[in-house]
Amino acid sequence: MAPQQYNLLPGGPLTTPILFLIFNRPETTEQVFSAIRDAKPPRLYVAADGPRSENPNEAECCDMVRSIASNVDWDCEVKTLFRDQNLGCRLAVSQAISWFFENEPEGIILEDDCLPSQSFFWFCQDMLDYFRNDKEVGAICGFYSNELEYKPSASFFYSRYLRVWGWAGWRRSFEGYDSNINLLIEKQNTWKKDMYSSTDIILKSYWQDMFEEVGSGKIDTWDVQLQYLLWQKKQMVVVSSNNLIQNIGWVQGAHVLTKDHNHELATSDINFPLTGPETTERDTRADQVIEKISYRITIFSYLKTLLRKMIR
Repeated sequence: MAPQQYNLLPGGPLTTPILFLIFNRPETTEQVFSAIRDAKPPRLYVAADGPRSENPNEAECCDMVRSIASNVDWDCEVKTLFRDQNLGCRLAVSQAISWFFENEPEGIILEDDCLPSQSFFWFCQDMLDYFRNDKEVGAICGFYSNELEYKPSASFFYSRYLRVWGWAGWRRSFEGYDSNINLLIEKQNTWKKDMYSSTDIILKSYWQDMFEEVGSGKIDTWDVQLQYLLWQKKQMVVVSSNNLIQNIGWVQGAHVLTKDHNHELATSDINFPLTGPETTERDTRADQVIEKISYRITIFSYLKTLLRKMIR
């Protein structure tokens, strides 16, 4: 089967709403907001966590960031969710996404350090429309920092991984989400056999430990729970074959232990009309590259920890 052609061209108005997640970084927020301004979405949702009480100067930064992200000078409906108290990454982000999908059936989600190319917005819009009723697809991803290692020939590929630095989804993408991942695990836990073969022992162990650490509260995050939910639903992620997002705040991230330069890969514009892969199967080679490059640091750290436990 030849790659499918999509007769959707960029250049018309962007009709897809955007959720912009911000906190305390004026420099990165200004860059990302400038890209949003160029795209001119018709509706912009801005969600901000509150300043931390132990950081006396953070309130001023938070106020500055909120002012930057609300400075809309195009025809656009703006809605804000500004927290007075700090909720932390897990609750602030997950509640903001829930709020967004309570108001919109689908849309684009950008954090304050995820700088998109302009074609990112139209790629997401086209893919949201095309896969709107396809329950085997759970999300759209514009971040593919591994294209120098391997680049599929079509405009996008199917992956088992959602990397949330610039993504899009539907209301159904978040249905069943619970920030307390333990409740999800208790209900059903089939992701290992659904997503990994019997030989993928290291990856299965790594993700199981990751889920447990998030469930115990050791890691304060929100995206691991969404990855788990997608796997439980047996849903794939549609990923752009061109990297459409540059992570400009990688070193400053809340959960970053080591810098990985692949996350800073410059963006490139995707060609329209889009082409689809010849098969609807997962691109195993792309996923292997993601595992090899993007998870090598965390998995290596996991293996060292596991070895220490075995020695004890």
